[in-house]
Amino acid sequence: MKKKLTQEQINELLKTLKARFEKNMNRHKDLKWGKIQQKLEAHPEKVRSLYEMETTEGEPDVVDYNKKTDEYSFVDCSPESPKRRSLCYDYPAWDARKANKPESNVIDTASEMGIELLTEEEYRQLQELGKFDQKTSSWIKTPQQIRELGGAIFCDRRYNTVFTYHNGADSYYAARGFRGLLKV
Repeated sequence: MKKKLTQEQINELLKTLKARFEKNMNRHKDLKWGKIQQKLEAHPEKVRSLYEMETTEGEPDVVDYNKKTDEYSFVDCSPESPKRRSLCYDYPAWDARKANKPESNVIDTASEMGIELLTEEEYRQLQELGKFDQKTSSWIKTPQQIRELGGAIFCDRRYNTVFTYHNGADSYYAARGFRGLLKV
């Protein structure tokens, strides 16, 4: 079980998130920080997830608001893939490795953090807000039919273009991590 955040940690995180929100208004036009902070204060488990995103250098920020569900979407907006790298895609891929197993896998790490992987569509929407993963790459949610065949997909930005690639789900690289999504 994760250790409960102190009030000082919560205050510092909210201060950081607010400053990032105000600095990057192009990511969330017409949204007001006060309403977002109220939602966060009402959901401490979401604050904990944002803390995990922040401490792994994900630089989470609000990138969308769904009026129908009244949910704000926070996504890792760090220029390069957050410092949760060298992970294979999921537990079955990790378990299948006979040698040189990575520390963990993306699916379990995201779940422990209380966040989701971005879909390809969400990743491409993020790239419309800036230039991300120009030196790194990020695992994304892999369709089941690809995963059943042993593969997994990831994306990056090169030559001012967003690319989607495939790899064996058991592969891992120091320059490949994952970007998370948290709905509040």
